[in-house]
Amino acid sequence: MQTAFAPTAGTAKSNVKSMAKVFLICGKICSGKGFYTRQLKEKEHAVVLSCDEIENDLFHHDLGDRRDAISADIKAYLHKKAVDIARAGCNVILDWGFWSREERTDVSAYYKNADIDFEWHYIDISDADWAKNIEARNAAVAAGETTDYAVDSGLLQKILTLFETPIPDEIDVWFTNRR
Repeated sequence: MQTAFAPTAGTAKSNVKSMAKVFLICGKICSGKGFYTRQLKEKEHAVVLSCDEIENDLFHHDLGDRRDAISADIKAYLHKKAVDIARAGCNVILDWGFWSREERTDVSAYYKNADIDFEWHYIDISDADWAKNIEARNAAVAAGETTDYAVDSGLLQKILTLFETPIPDEIDVWFTNRR
């Protein structure tokens, strides 16, 4: 015989807001988001939800022309999981880049509507340091030292075309990465 879970008196519809938070990491590929995220994870005792990790582990970064659609599905799923995890009391980090102002606005509205605390962190980097990071990443990919994907000229052009640098009013923590 199974017994149904019965909440203790007064907790069935608690309006107590969780103290957990979702940290949203904004920045270009190779800006230092991963390094920053690893430090923040330790400091905030957070779970990291990464699109890149799922794309590598499940698809081996071989998404072809369906990449954008699959990535959008992964993000939608991970947003739901971030809400679940935050409501359970654990901090969450989404290290996705959040390239457009529209996406950042939509994501902010999503977490506000879910009544989840969130905080935007932007990783800023000079063009010269960014170029060095891209070169180092591509060398590591070529040497088989990482599961990351190379940043080729097509991806670089996509970033330069689509990335919208946030304005200070959008961001809670503005971190400048210096190599």
